[in-house]
Amino acid sequence: MDNKEVVSVLNDLIETSKDGEQGFRTCAEDIKNSELKALFVSRAQACASAANELQEVVRSMGGDPETSTSVGADIHRRWVDLKSVITGKDEEAILNECERGEDVAMKSYKKALSKELPTNVRSIVEKQFAGVQRNHDQVKALRDMARAG
Repeated sequence: MDNKEVVSVLNDLIETSKDGEQGFRTCAEDIKNSELKALFVSRAQACASAANELQEVVRSMGGDPETSTSVGADIHRRWVDLKSVITGKDEEAILNECERGEDVAMKSYKKALSKELPTNVRSIVEKQFAGVQRNHDQVKALRDMARAG
């Protein structure tokens, strides 16, 4: 893989991380439970850190790092907003949307890891993917608890 291709893969992940940051911030605004609010704020900050780390790698490779979210994520946030209004910002509905966002992030990271990335880049992407997996599993467990409760 040449630098240009690696930069493209990383820019997709930057967009995904920025999408996650915005998604978790939106969920934090909508949720009443203070523990969940704190969790979502923390996850938003972790996504922002992941994006910053990837932007640094892109810069070090001579590339121009992505700085915005995807159009799809913007549309998804509008859907979360609409759904929240309709469901009265119900905890389970918000957690469902967070889990859906993490499903998209996992797909993006799996796609990136299917590529022939340089070893140093692969290790960063693998580390971040482990974080995405943890986020997904935690949100899913919380959603299951909200559904059961």
